[in-house]
Amino acid sequence: MSNEFLLDEIDKEKLLQFCHFVSSSDDWKATLDKMVTYIREFFIFDNLVVYLGDSTIKRMDVLYARAMGRGRSKEADVSWGEDIASRVVAEKKAFIIQPENKTASDRLQSPFLLGVPLSISKEITGVLIFIRFGGPDFEPGSKEFAELMGTLFASVIRQKTINDYEKELSGLRRSSNLQDDFISTITHELRNPLGFIRGYTTTLLREDADWDEKTKHDFLEIIDRETGHLGELIDDLLDSSRLQSGNMRFDFQSLHIDAIIRDQVKRAEYTNPSQVIKLEVEQQLPTVVGDPRRLAQVIDNLIENSKKYAPGSVITIKVFQKEANLVIEFSDTGPGIPEKYLPNMFSRFFRVPELEKSVYGTGLGLSICKQIINNHNGEISVSSSHGEGIKFTITLPLNHDVSL
Repeated sequence: MSNEFLLDEIDKEKLLQFCHFVSSSDDWKATLDKMVTYIREFFIFDNLVVYLGDSTIKRMDVLYARAMGRGRSKEADVSWGEDIASRVVAEKKAFIIQPENKTASDRLQSPFLLGVPLSISKEITGVLIFIRFGGPDFEPGSKEFAELMGTLFASVIRQKTINDYEKELSGLRRSSNLQDDFISTITHELRNPLGFIRGYTTTLLREDADWDEKTKHDFLEIIDRETGHLGELIDDLLDSSRLQSGNMRFDFQSLHIDAIIRDQVKRAEYTNPSQVIKLEVEQQLPTVVGDPRRLAQVIDNLIENSKKYAPGSVITIKVFQKEANLVIEFSDTGPGIPEKYLPNMFSRFFRVPELEKSVYGTGLGLSICKQIINNHNGEISVSSSHGEGIKFTITLPLNHDVSL
């Protein structure tokens, strides 16, 4: 087949439409899939592969590969033609390699190879390889046709590279913004208790003031409370940071989750006797694999959350098995929160705006809960309607595969 004949086989109008699709598509893999299907209509090949790499790289990486011929599963296991790819890059030109034994009984042992360089801004960045098993020979015009297709493949790869850079840059910007927001939030949260402590301490130490014992006691209570807030914030920050970085250590073991919950309920009732907590536990619950200390921390955080934001409400904790999971439902009869805030409930430092000034909190408790549960291969969700309380649902798998 001559070069002129091969190019005449192409529907020019269809080629123009195809080029427009290539230039406008954002999904590079779908674009290459469509290109391969299009080329196969009038150009014979069994395998096609796109290598990325240049003359400075000893080993080339496969970006994309397709087996299109008969016996695809077998062809997909055959070497994609790394040798000819390296040669194309080294000599910066197209090559055709035909096998010496064209009558081999196993056609997979007789690959006919055509490789063309892929260039971006005159720099070779990869190679496009066409492979025919058992023939026929590549025609004289095949090389020029493959170079034309290589131009389209190179444009897709260029767009992919640009998109990857943009995503990476966007990720770096988001990371930088999150870091800036984190530092700003931490600074603000630390200043509040430190400001109280410093202010009341300075007031107590004034030599020109003669405070009575009750006033001194009130000041010291405020200092003690704010010191506690500061310690809570530092503990939460450390836990959140360790969880974010993956440096928190977990002591996984087989345990009875209902026993952990009962202990936390007793602790809460001891520190606040007026708090009503109803516990409904299904009989004969199976054990789960988890870290008892961290799971206790989750239950404690949820109880404290209700005590802060729904004081005086009744807390109900239900524990039961559902299929291959153990479920913990935690609810209260408090005012709840508007549904618009639910998607942000487990975000670091998020606090309901209407309650931010009236109730102290670090905005880290629920975020820590979610990350702990995630590390147990579990899930935690929240539901609420304003004025109807709030409900947290924790699901822990019974088959959590962790080396004990």
